[in-house]
Amino acid sequence: MTNQLIALLDSREVGMVHYKNARLSFVYNDEWRADPNAYPLSLSMPLASAEHGHARIEAFLWGLLPDNDRVLENWGRRFQVSPKNVFRLIAHVGEDCAGAVQFVRPERLEALQSDMVAKEVKWLTEDDVAERLRALRADHSAWRSAQDTGQFSLAGAQPKTALLFERKRWGVPSGRVPTTHILKPPTGDWDGHAENEHFSLRLARAAGLIVPNSSVQHFGDEIAIVVERYDRVRSGGRWARIHQEDMCQALGLHPTRKYESDGGPGARTIAQLLREQSSNPEEDVQSFVDANIFNWLIAGTDAHAKNYALLLGGGGAVRLAPLYDLASILPYQTVDLQKAKLAMKIGGEYRLRNIGLRHWQKFAVDLRLQEGWLIERIRAMAASLPDHAATIQNELETAGLLHGTITRLARRLKARASSCPKLLPDSDSVAG
Repeated sequence: MTNQLIALLDSREVGMVHYKNARLSFVYNDEWRADPNAYPLSLSMPLASAEHGHARIEAFLWGLLPDNDRVLENWGRRFQVSPKNVFRLIAHVGEDCAGAVQFVRPERLEALQSDMVAKEVKWLTEDDVAERLRALRADHSAWRSAQDTGQFSLAGAQPKTALLFERKRWGVPSGRVPTTHILKPPTGDWDGHAENEHFSLRLARAAGLIVPNSSVQHFGDEIAIVVERYDRVRSGGRWARIHQEDMCQALGLHPTRKYESDGGPGARTIAQLLREQSSNPEEDVQSFVDANIFNWLIAGTDAHAKNYALLLGGGGAVRLAPLYDLASILPYQTVDLQKAKLAMKIGGEYRLRNIGLRHWQKFAVDLRLQEGWLIERIRAMAASLPDHAATIQNELETAGLLHGTITRLARRLKARASSCPKLLPDSDSVAG
């Protein structure tokens, strides 16, 4: 059993994870550190230091794994390792992760980088994809079949699988070939969640936010939201991996602290990180503020720190990543909006029903924003959302995507977008 994992960033060796006496360390290669186009595995592990200790690399690795204990326990049984040992888990599923990173066992490196393995794709029929989605709904840990060579890991609590889509075919890649799309089937907990997420992503784009492309697709009698991976790009005749990390990883925090109420970062901390690290801090802070406004308006209550990410590139380039995992609680009658809370506080307040002018004023102070600009930004987005929602609803229905979740979401969003600005003054009455 190996005690070392080689770290690759878009197929290039950049360092090594060492495991000894239940402690981890990460060491960058000297060659990588000297490269002017190098970038760190994480902002929490800068290239200025060759070696980084247990706490930072452990938090980073846990951030690559699902936020679901049942999935981890099933993976532990499948791979015959402890589900509490992040190194052993990553040794089995780390060859395709979020971002450009691959963690590879030394004995796998030559095969993984060979042309033969690079070209290996297990192509699937529509029925094959349907069967995988069916299995995933029954067992949320069934991200891959036992016979697949290519294993992968993604963070998040929802059941999902990741596949390559190329030349109108779906496939299971391995080696240097990455997955390009994430497929998430519905679960019994939230009816119509695929439609909800797709609608919310479309609405966010209409509101001016940057989001990945998505669609709701049928595979036989199965349905899933299909999201294009923004950390994959076709370049020079091959699929390249683009590096990213979520905000917990960037701050060196364990993913159990993704919620602000659990000691995780809030909006102020993330805005400060963007100001310190972003290649375009003004634009990225504005985009992050817009995301907070959008989630307040649509009642998007799961926008925690792991649902915001950074893109890292050569020469120290750092940008806020597109938004992902957007969804609203408005369509669900079992949710009491009087008790609903956001994942991050707005001016010291979590509860949706309590957030008003003074909270947004404090938010402006906390994030060093002009108050007048912020209030006008909120009012403008609120005014635009109902028309955008109606247009998107019509487009989806015309395309044959009919679901009560979309109807309820569009209707309730119109009411909420109309009521929220009433909590705020007219822009000309706000000092800014």
